[in-house]
Parts: sequence; C-alpha cells; structure tokens
Amino acid sequence: MKTKILVVDDEPDIVEFIQYNLENEGYSVVVAYNGKNALELMEEYPDLIVLDVMMPEMDGLEFTKLIRKDKRYKKTPILFLTAKTSEQDEIIGLDSGADDYISKPVPIKKLIARIKANIRQSGKHSDDNVEFVTAGIIEIDRREYIIKLNGKKIIFPRKEFEIIFYMAQKPGEVISREELLNAVWGKGIYVGGRTVDVHVRKIREKLGEFSAIIETVKGVGYRFKVHK
Repeated sequence: MKTKILVVDDEPDIVEFIQYNLENEGYSVVVAYNGKNALELMEEYPDLIVLDVMMPEMDGLEFTKLIRKDKRYKKTPILFLTAKTSEQDEIIGLDSGADDYISKPVPIKKLIARIKANIRQSGKHSDDNVEFVTAGIIEIDRREYIIKLNGKKIIFPRKEFEIIFYMAQKPGEVISREELLNAVWGKGIYVGGRTVDVHVRKIREKLGEFSAIIETVKGVGYRFKVHK
C-alpha cells in the first residue's frame, strides 16, 4: 500500500507543484486548501501531513493543535511550510505539535528528504522493542507517547518526546547534537544544530523546576541527569 500524504496549502500552484513531485516519488497524495477542509480528510488516515501555516478559515497552528488532541493522530508526522523564518516562529510551530519546519519557497528535494526521514522515524517506534523507560522521577511510555514527571503527565510533541526518550536511555552520557539529529531526524538529513537546541529549550520549559535534568555540555551537546 502506498504511503498517503495530505498536502494542505491555500495556494493552488504550490499544492499542484508538491502533489506532482510527491506522486512522482510514488506517494499517494490527498490535497486540501485550508485547515477546515483538511480536518474533513483526516478520516482517510494520512501517514504524514505537509501543512502551510498561514491559511484562511483555519491556519496550520490551530489545525495541528486540534488533531494532536485526537489519539489517532498523535504520532502522525506534520511538516510545516511557512514564509516566516524567525527562530520565534519556528518555536511557535514546533510547540504547536509540528515535527518539522521548512521555509518557503519550497525546496522540493529537501522537502522529499524530510518526508522520507519523518516517515522512517515514525515507523521505527513500532518495530522497536523498547516501550517503557524509567529514569529517576521520569517515566516514559512509548506505546502511548506519555511522559510522567514525578507522577504528573506532561504532553510533548513527537520530536521532543523522541529526544527525551533517547536521552533517558543513556543517563550520564554526553550526547552530541549530531547524535541526536541522527537518532531523531535520521542520518543524512541536515536540519542544523539549532533545531536540536530549540527542541531542548522547549523540553526544559515543560520540565519546569526539573529542567536541569538535561544538562548542556558546552561545545559538545547534552547530558541526561537522573533526578531521584
């Protein structure tokens, strides 16, 4: 069965361009032109969503927040397309539940590479035998994508979840940005060390008073410290 991708953008030329190239790559493509229209198509269970941020009726941020509340779509990779390129815009997008962030005009080869990497990564968890990790006060359930901190449930977007899950399995080890990029985004996909830093910053915000669990190792990367 072909991998199904939902492409959502209010600009028909962009939709047509992306659809043409993705179908040439062998994907099955469903299209929508705003968030409300896209919601109606979610029952078709796309394997991945390519989503514009700024759209009429319902923008990409609102759409993402809505579907992330539905257990059926918690693990569906979402790639944002946007003309906004500031770090704050990227943080807002990732915090809404997006997994990846690509600036317009759409670099089609880069988009296809990111799609392949996210699809590989989303499928990796179902084949992995590790489903539950406990590291001090943190409990991580990979089956449900739930993290409990001191018994309190905290919701993390998928990429943030994968980062903390990976680090929690290596307590005390120094993990480089490159290692995290390869583990979470996939080898051969360059998204830049800043992307890791943005995700770690958001993780720390959610950890609150326990943010020191993730320690910065200057010039190298990060270390997960077990807090008992």
